[in-house]
Amino acid sequence: MRLSQFFLALALLIVTAVPSLPVAATELGDDGLHKPAWLRETFKDLREDLADARAEGKRLMLIVEQRGCIYCTKMHEEVFSDPKIESLIRDNYFVVQLNLFGDVEVTDFDGTVLPEKEMVTRWGLMFTPTLIFLPEEVAPDKTAAQASVATMPGAFGKGTTEALLVWVRDRGYESGEHFQKFLAKRVNP
Repeated sequence: MRLSQFFLALALLIVTAVPSLPVAATELGDDGLHKPAWLRETFKDLREDLADARAEGKRLMLIVEQRGCIYCTKMHEEVFSDPKIESLIRDNYFVVQLNLFGDVEVTDFDGTVLPEKEMVTRWGLMFTPTLIFLPEEVAPDKTAAQASVATMPGAFGKGTTEALLVWVRDRGYESGEHFQKFLAKRVNP
């Protein structure tokens, strides 16, 4: 094989392999958690975060993750990276990340201040990723878990995740339509 044939074969191999490569992974922070561009860096005072979300006309969404979580990676690489889902998040949600085992202080809506790991325990969370969707208004005596309009524990596919983002955005929980029925109509119109 001549050198030119070798380089041609190598170029063809690279070109044909590129479409099968996985989507570029979201950058990891020093804490080992994924850091997509739509994630907000805040002081983790949920009362302030809710006010900021409202000021932008968005919904507050908390995402609880942990270092090394294969399901978090799956969500970031396969679901959140989908242009339609990424657009839904970017356009409609103010997203604050919490670390299941983190030490950063979080202020809950009722004024309780605890490290992330103790706050998520207080809320009864044990799976990552977990998405918590908050209403536009939260009573000052409620916790995030009590006020949540929807909680998604674990990794789900694109269809379910997109449907949940739409259902919360459109306040489906207020109409009395159960999310599972909403999802079923989307799957089987």
